[in-house]
Amino acid sequence: MFDLTDVKFIKRVVVGNDNPNQMRSDAQLEEAQALLNRCLTDTPRGFIIGVEKSFTILQIGEHQVVLQWLCYHVGFPRKPVWLGEG
Repeated sequence: MFDLTDVKFIKRVVVGNDNPNQMRSDAQLEEAQALLNRCLTDTPRGFIIGVEKSFTILQIGEHQVVLQWLCYHVGFPRKPVWLGEG
C-alpha cells in the first residue's frame, strides 16, 4: 500500500506540447513517455500523485490549433539514482 507520507521526492513529467514556440518532435514525446514508464516501473517505484491536464488554443491564419498536454507528478520514497542531477 502506498502512503503519501512516504513521498520524499517528486518528479514532474510533461507529455505533449506545452510550449507553442518550441514544438516537441515525435522522438521527444516518446522520450517523455519512456521516462514516465520508467518512473512507474523501475526501482524505486514511483506513484502518480497528481495529473495536470492543460491545453492552449492557437490562431494560425484562419485556422485554430489546439495543443494538449498532460503533466504527471510522480512521487518517490527517495530520489532515484538513474534520474541523475536533472
